[in-house]
Amino acid sequence: MNRREFILTTAAAPLAAQTPKARPALCVFSKHMAQFDWNTLGAKAKELGFDGIDLTVRPKGHVLPERVAEDLPKAVDAIRKHGLSVPMITTDLKDASDPAAKPTFEAMKKLGIPLYKIGYWQYRKDPDVLATIEQCKAKFKGLVALSSQYGLTAGLHNHSANYVGCSVWDYREILAGSSPKEAGYYFDPGHSVIEGGAFAWRVSLDIVLPRLKMSAIKDFYWEKRDGKWRTTWCPLGQGMVPWLDFFAAYAKAGYTGPLSLHSEYPGGEELSAIQKDLEFIKRQVASAYGT
Repeated sequence: MNRREFILTTAAAPLAAQTPKARPALCVFSKHMAQFDWNTLGAKAKELGFDGIDLTVRPKGHVLPERVAEDLPKAVDAIRKHGLSVPMITTDLKDASDPAAKPTFEAMKKLGIPLYKIGYWQYRKDPDVLATIEQCKAKFKGLVALSSQYGLTAGLHNHSANYVGCSVWDYREILAGSSPKEAGYYFDPGHSVIEGGAFAWRVSLDIVLPRLKMSAIKDFYWEKRDGKWRTTWCPLGQGMVPWLDFFAAYAKAGYTGPLSLHSEYPGGEELSAIQKDLEFIKRQVASAYGT
């Protein structure tokens, strides 16, 4: 390297170091703004500083499954008029035989919504765990075969307690055989830390990163109530989730999909609480991805 090349290289280095990476879209889970109609939902979310909406398309959601063909275009249009995106929807779809499945996917394709969250399956005493996973795998295969015809990508959300996917390994079994374009993980660090507070959350994170499509953001801590240890949801940063580790891993992996804010704690649906949680996410993203 000659003197001129050295000067140009060293001068450009600080600029390169400061170049921010592409960032995830900051979305609000519309469950926590259920009191608002579509237009007000978009207006309030924009005012708070969100990039988009994770829209509920399920029973008691912003769009009812039986009206998805008529109402999803109206809801998305009302939201987009405020300059927001709808990169994903949250559904209760678990099987291709659901009468809402095909019209939901048709509407998503027409509207350019690429991602959807699948509903939950649960473990019960009968059948046993392995048999349950096989049953879920068959239902998943049929649902994804249908949605892939419309160019859509499904996300499996890990939920603590007796939900299939609580350990993430079981979702890995279910995903086997599908392509990353067809389906991946809708990862929830909060539920992951509930299930594996010592180190299993780290194992789960490593498993999901190559096929991470969406991420739910919520926080919690353990609290003893009525003689039993129970989970208590709380504002972001006040709980046990090691956010620095999660956001650093997301940034390193180049994750730029939706981050869906879930304010599950009492008072979390107040706009002031939602805004505080959003500001926390923004600080974490800025730190991990670059300002």
